[in-house]
Amino acid sequence: MFHWSCFLAAGHRSPPARSGHRCVADNANLYVFGGYNPDYDESGGPENEDYPLFRELWRYNFATDTWHQMGTEGYMPRELASMSLVLHGNNLLVFGGTGIPFGESNGNDVHVCNVKYKRWALLSCRGKKPNRIYGQAMAIINGSLYVFGGTTGYIYSTDLHKLDLNTREWIQLKPNNMSCDMPEERYRHEIAHDGQRIYILGGGTSWTAYSLDKIHAYNLETNTWEEIATKPHEKASQQLEDATAVFRSKMAQHVLLFLKEHKRCGFLLSADVFVCGGYNGEVILGDVWKLNLQSFQWVKLPAAMPEPVYFHCAAVTPAGCMYVHGGVVNIHENKRTGSLFKMWLVVPSLLELSWEKLLEYFPHLATLSRSQLLHLGLTQGLVERLK
Repeated sequence: MFHWSCFLAAGHRSPPARSGHRCVADNANLYVFGGYNPDYDESGGPENEDYPLFRELWRYNFATDTWHQMGTEGYMPRELASMSLVLHGNNLLVFGGTGIPFGESNGNDVHVCNVKYKRWALLSCRGKKPNRIYGQAMAIINGSLYVFGGTTGYIYSTDLHKLDLNTREWIQLKPNNMSCDMPEERYRHEIAHDGQRIYILGGGTSWTAYSLDKIHAYNLETNTWEEIATKPHEKASQQLEDATAVFRSKMAQHVLLFLKEHKRCGFLLSADVFVCGGYNGEVILGDVWKLNLQSFQWVKLPAAMPEPVYFHCAAVTPAGCMYVHGGVVNIHENKRTGSLFKMWLVVPSLLELSWEKLLEYFPHLATLSRSQLLHLGLTQGLVERLK
C-alpha cells in the first residue's frame, strides 16, 4: 500500500503529455479521453489535427502494460477539455467540457461511447439541460447522473442537475436551503458520494481556491445542503509539519472514492475519499490525503506523488488501485507530462497479488489464445483482462 510505481510502456506508443483530460478505470483497463497541450511539438505536431486539443480515446491495459489509441465510430465530442467522464457498465458517459477558445465553445450534451463495440452516440434527453459549461463534476447514483457546478468561462455555478438514465429526463434540483447555506460557486472541483449524500471537495474560481477545512454535502433524502467541518491531520509526536496544513486550499486536484468494505445489511461500513495533487494558487502540490466519510478525519498518507501535478486525471479500479495520468508539472514553462503512476490504496487481495506475479513471470500470456488460457486454468474473468 501507498507505494508509487511508474509505467514507462517502453517500445509502445503512448498518449502525448496533456492536461484537462479525464480518465476512468475498470478491472482491466484505464480509459483516457481528451485533453489539452499548447506546446505544438509535445501535442503531436502535424499528426494532431485538433491541436491544441486531443480528440482521442486511449486505453491502457493493466495486464499487458500497453497503451492503445482506440479507433471508434460515431460522433466523438469536440469539447475536449475539463469535461466530465464516468463509466457505467461498458459505457463511457461524457458531459460538458470546452473547446478552443475556452469558454466560448462549451457543451451540454451527453455523449456515450460503448467501449466494447467502440462506438459513440448522442444520448437523446428531455427536459431543460444544464447550461453549456466546463469544469463541472458528476457521478452516477442509483441510476441517475448528477452534475454540480462548473463555469461558462465567465459565470461560475452552484447548480445541481439530475438526469434519470431510464427516462432520460433532465431536472434542476432546487434544494430547500437559503442561498447563504449553499456551497460557493466553483469549477474544477470533484464530488464523492456514499449513496445518501453528495460531497463537494475543492475547486475554486479564477480568483480563489477553496479550503478543505469544511465541505458541503447534498442530502439526497432531505433535498438540503449541509456544511460539514472536517478534522485536521493529527500531529504525530515526531512529525514536524503543522497539523493545520491539511487545510490548504486546493483546485484542480483529483478526488477518488473507494469503498473499503461492501455494504452489509444496508449500512455502509467504511468509505474513504482520496485527494491527490492540486494547485493552491502558489505552488503545485504533490501530497496525497485520505478523508473518512464517517469520521471526517483527514490523514496525510506517507506517499508523496513522484511529481507534483494539477489538471491531471486519476481513477481507482474496483480492486482499489489508483492510477494517475498527465497534468501540469511546471507553471512557469507551462509544461505538461504524459507520465502514468499507480498506487494501491488498500492491501491487494490474494487474487490481485497472484495475478500481478503471474504476469511478471509469464509476460507471454497475452500472446496465447483464449482457449489456451482457459486450458491453463485461468478463469474467464482473468482471460477478459488479457483480451
